[in-house]
Amino acid sequence: MTKYLMSFPSGEMQFAEEDFQTVVDESHAVIQEAKDAGVYVFGGGIDESVPPVMVAHDGTVTEGTYPQTRQLEGGYTVLEIPTREEAVTWAAKIAKACRCPQELRQFGYDPMS
Repeated sequence: MTKYLMSFPSGEMQFAEEDFQTVVDESHAVIQEAKDAGVYVFGGGIDESVPPVMVAHDGTVTEGTYPQTRQLEGGYTVLEIPTREEAVTWAAKIAKACRCPQELRQFGYDPMS
């Protein structure tokens, strides 16, 4: 089966403050559904209060990140699903629960994983 990344920038979640708990509950319900279906691999959000660092081959750590990922934030879900069509279905469920579109990306096949 193929692993798919579903993600969104945190700024895209648009809903009224009074709907916060509903969004949380619906999001958790979709993730539980994915777990129950046996397709859930990982999910979570980037902790935007912790700045990113770069780690070099020798272990040297420097503050910052690649320029193209400077704005990397938001929520991520990885599901392992047999078809892209099913991945689109799951992305739509997550989009509905989170109140924002999901970017869908497919991981390349790694024979060692």
